[in-house]
Amino acid sequence: MTQDDSSQITVWADSTRLPAVQAYQKSHPDVKMDIVTYDGSADGSTYLQTKVQLFDRTNKGWPDVVFGSPTDVTWASQPTGPKAVPFAAPLDDGLVKKATLDNFAKGSLTPCEFDGHTYCLRNDIAQVVLWYNKTLMDQWGYTVPTTWEQYEALGLKVAKEHPGYIVGAVGDTNSQESYFWSSQCPAQQLQDDGKLRVDLQAKECTRMASLLDNLIQAKAVSTQGFFSQGFDGSKVLMANGPSWYGQYLFNSAFKTPKGQIAAANPMKWDGESTAYTGNVGGGVWMVSSHSKNLKASTALTEWLTTSDENLKSAPTYPAYVPGAKTWLANPDNASYFADDIAGPFQTAADQVWTGWSNTKFSDATSWSSVVLPALTAGKTLTETLPAWQTAIVNEAKSVGYTVTTK
Repeated sequence: MTQDDSSQITVWADSTRLPAVQAYQKSHPDVKMDIVTYDGSADGSTYLQTKVQLFDRTNKGWPDVVFGSPTDVTWASQPTGPKAVPFAAPLDDGLVKKATLDNFAKGSLTPCEFDGHTYCLRNDIAQVVLWYNKTLMDQWGYTVPTTWEQYEALGLKVAKEHPGYIVGAVGDTNSQESYFWSSQCPAQQLQDDGKLRVDLQAKECTRMASLLDNLIQAKAVSTQGFFSQGFDGSKVLMANGPSWYGQYLFNSAFKTPKGQIAAANPMKWDGESTAYTGNVGGGVWMVSSHSKNLKASTALTEWLTTSDENLKSAPTYPAYVPGAKTWLANPDNASYFADDIAGPFQTAADQVWTGWSNTKFSDATSWSSVVLPALTAGKTLTETLPAWQTAIVNEAKSVGYTVTTK
């Protein structure tokens, strides 16, 4: 595509990211921009994919810069047809410096990487940490667990000593990412040969199912979702969940008073030297390979994902390590908590397991359609693993994956 450094760029962003794009336009008045608000591929929307397929057919209309979900990169990194080129430009190919790419949290660009290239910059990450009510833990003389075995033991103790209080909930559409992803369960693991491994009988899956079953049976873990109607937030002693739980669950939804909630490092399993954790969300920015102004498009994308100016007041935790430090130093992001969240947030950001692959399908579908109804019906996770596996396998095959279940 012939480049014109003065040509207008079209930017598609969701309503949450819109103020950041507008701030860039205000501070860079010489850059001509057309800003469009769209759903940002939230909740599995395929609006962007459908539009790009249309633009590929008519050979015009592509936006220059797009905010989307990691799932979008699975198709945007591939041509939509025989004459098309992939929508997303490979950013590592002369657009973004290697030093910049290397400064993103460990593994955070993995969802952007296909066929040896990096097709997006990560906007934010939602690394899973152990949230807890420090006020209650101190009052009751409990120690914050550092292993999953300690977490289970404490949960059973809480159920006996303080019935009604819980140490977790598994009824949300993303609970599997907090628990099974953190356990390194190969539910959707892309292998070097291109096959997708779906093996829910692996010990990394069965150990978590069994731990949660014990806690559910003791009523220490709820089968409701934290975000379900009428959930009693005052009874939550602990919650293994994403970095955004602090502000969006405890502060906004539960209205837990300031100075009570704290975060701890991800837990490890006895006998394992390293802790791994899950990730619940986090968007990406892509630059279009069709852009007539790759220079301006890349500059905007880098500013959105790496500049202190933008990241210090970002709504969620930045994937870019220097920007995350600036975010953590902003009192608005830390003053609500009982303790300094910087340590656990930074530790967890580098411990997200990369074996829960970014696939063409959403992991929420099978969890919501198979596992959640089974839990509601009183079934255990352990007995539901085969049905969950079948649902994932069927969905994976329907979008073209070759699946292995070993």
